[in-house]
Amino acid sequence: MTEAVKYIGLDVHKETIAVAVADGERGGEVRYVGTVPNEDDAVRKLVKRLTGAGTKLQVCYEAGPCGYGLHRLLTGLGQSCIVIAPSMMPRRPGDHVKTDRRDAMTLARLLRAGELTAIWVPDEAHEAVRDLIRARRSAKEDATGAKQTVKSFLLRHDRRYGGKGTWTKMYWRWLSEQRFDFPHQQLAFEEMQKRVLEAQARVGRLEAALGEAVEGWRFAPLVRNLQALRGIQLVSAATLVAEVGDLTRFDNPKQLMAYVGLVPSEYSSGARKQRGRITRAGNGQARTMLVEAGWAYRLPAREERRYRERVADLPDEVQAIGWKAQVRLCQRFRRLAATGKPQPKVITAIARELIGYAWDIARRVSPAVAT
Repeated sequence: MTEAVKYIGLDVHKETIAVAVADGERGGEVRYVGTVPNEDDAVRKLVKRLTGAGTKLQVCYEAGPCGYGLHRLLTGLGQSCIVIAPSMMPRRPGDHVKTDRRDAMTLARLLRAGELTAIWVPDEAHEAVRDLIRARRSAKEDATGAKQTVKSFLLRHDRRYGGKGTWTKMYWRWLSEQRFDFPHQQLAFEEMQKRVLEAQARVGRLEAALGEAVEGWRFAPLVRNLQALRGIQLVSAATLVAEVGDLTRFDNPKQLMAYVGLVPSEYSSGARKQRGRITRAGNGQARTMLVEAGWAYRLPAREERRYRERVADLPDEVQAIGWKAQVRLCQRFRRLAATGKPQPKVITAIARELIGYAWDIARRVSPAVAT
């Protein structure tokens, strides 16, 4: 006997969940069930009420600030559940009415029609590493902002450093020698410097914790092997894997390039073809990291001592991919720059190819077996 299917759309909020049900047959009824509290017990009761003999549920909801706890609860109850990206929701151009009821019913109807694309949901261990990486990036941004505050203060008071590089030991010594006329002005300057030191210390603590967390992670082998690529070290490799997940879940590198939003947008009709800026779809953290890594290829291909030490224990085939990527991308950077293309476009092209090499390495590395 074939099981009946109910398609459930959930509009999830902090306190409540709006619920709609679409019957299995195409064109069947879509009805609004109501709202339930966003609590585990209430969700369990809802599942028990909607299921019955010979009935199974397929559930979906949009990704949002409430995270993946609801997904894990539903799958733990034996129900099929997908999470979708709000940006991928099909919407009618003339639809300007938005309510929880309409959103839930729309989700149920589109799920039944097969029009929704599920996103990849990390497990709890993977999400823990991702949270650590995002905390480190936030601390890094705080440190950059704190440094800029100090430099802006000095510029406003016409204090100019005569050395070559800032934030070196010599620069800190010069900062300690700066004196201002008013005590409260001096206090403000000292507090700005303390903010820089505190932010840098926080970055250091989080980076040390990241190194420990990666060692016990199932993707630790992939993180180590990705460092065969020039411009990618521990933090950038861990960021890419934590944000994207298993790179081999993509059938080819072009899919991965599109996922991180590094492919050009296109508007073509008939014989007219027009390509524009990159889509910037998908994960912005991974895309930013790849663009930052792309700057390493502006210099000629070479293997310096620190790089050789980092890749010494990696398989020969992975080292070969790293060298192949370095030779090609350094040449490509020079060729594109020589044509007069703006540097941001050149770096974007390098980042797009770089993730293709990362995909190639991932195919050759097996995740660690959980103990």
